[in-house]
Amino acid sequence: MLAELKKVRYPVETALLLALCFVLPLVEAPKSLLWIAYGVTWLVNRIRARDFGGRWDSWDTLIAVWIGSGFVVDAFAGLHGSEWRGAGDLLRYGSLLWFVKRAGYRVRELKWMLGWLVASTVVGLAVGYFRMWSGIGKSGTLQLHSVGHVNHTAIYLAIMLGVCASWVFARWKAWRYNTRMVALAVTIFVLVSLVVTASRGAVGVGLAMLLLLAIAWWPRWRTPVVAGGLGVALVAAVAIVGGVEVIQKQDHDAAAQNVLSFRDGIWRMGLAGFERFPVFGVGMDNYGEITEERVRTWRRESGKGYNAKDYVHFPHGHSIYVNTLAERGLFGFFVLMAVLVVWGVMLIRYRPDAHDFDEEWLFWGSAACAWIVTVAAGAVNTTLHHEHGILAALLLGAWLSRLRSRRASSPAEGTSPLTAT
Repeated sequence: MLAELKKVRYPVETALLLALCFVLPLVEAPKSLLWIAYGVTWLVNRIRARDFGGRWDSWDTLIAVWIGSGFVVDAFAGLHGSEWRGAGDLLRYGSLLWFVKRAGYRVRELKWMLGWLVASTVVGLAVGYFRMWSGIGKSGTLQLHSVGHVNHTAIYLAIMLGVCASWVFARWKAWRYNTRMVALAVTIFVLVSLVVTASRGAVGVGLAMLLLLAIAWWPRWRTPVVAGGLGVALVAAVAIVGGVEVIQKQDHDAAAQNVLSFRDGIWRMGLAGFERFPVFGVGMDNYGEITEERVRTWRRESGKGYNAKDYVHFPHGHSIYVNTLAERGLFGFFVLMAVLVVWGVMLIRYRPDAHDFDEEWLFWGSAACAWIVTVAAGAVNTTLHHEHGILAALLLGAWLSRLRSRRASSPAEGTSPLTAT
């Protein structure tokens, strides 16, 4: 790949992107440095070439509004704390989405990007298991070191499970036996690791996502439906019979009449902030600024009662929807909903045809799984945030890039499609 990297249009830019993909779940500091270096290099290359990826389109406008909404919200934030840092996070993954979408990378470069994302996930899990089993990790749970908290790690793994499954579904018949076994082993490793995290929302969504992905593949290849259904059933059966941690966690919370793990109290806290500042919210990354004292004061000022047991203070909303309402108000919420709705509608409208190239299905499946996890797991977890926000943006950008150039792509760029059976 290093030899081939020298032949691409922008080797340094591409190398920086691949390096960012590799360190994404592993180490913290290099991510920001690589993002800045990649962005600067991207802009310099495009200015010199006088080519920014073609005409401005509706997605470019949507991305610009999305990024800008964070700074508008923070300019009118109801509370002050870390709001500008939150807007910076949106700028980071929003700009990466725009860069990759308009970069004009060829199929092999985009596949390198996905390959490095898979490789870094495997390495990150190996380190995570070592830290968990050796006791170095203070939490005692499986975590990707730079992604952090087990719920965020689970979100990241659920998305990467979709990438691995899409790759297996798209390329199975074209691969040799050894490649099939390695790819299958990696996919199973990511799936098992997702279950080990015991994050109920991400595990449930991840298993459902595999079935949805297999169903989407039906016009092209029917085997994934059978294999996916059997695989999900086997994992569920082993989890239930073996009493794995995710099942124990569900039983414990159900017995304690706390199925949502205090999320209802966390959501009430966020909705109290939204009620106080309905238009622009409390500011991005300021969910933790909604304290019990403030909620009590707001409730009393509005003539409403306050029961401390109904509210739980937490740094974020444990739901992308409640979190967005609280931090960005109706303004930011509608912008985010526009992004998610357009993303979902386009996935349905532009699903590849049965005879399209393998890679078109790979990129579509990866972007579809990122959307499913973001939207579904987002009901009970704060998705589209930091590392998994960057991951989702990269996968969406890769698919939009291919969609943009699909009509102009030459047959030589792709691999012959699978024959539907």
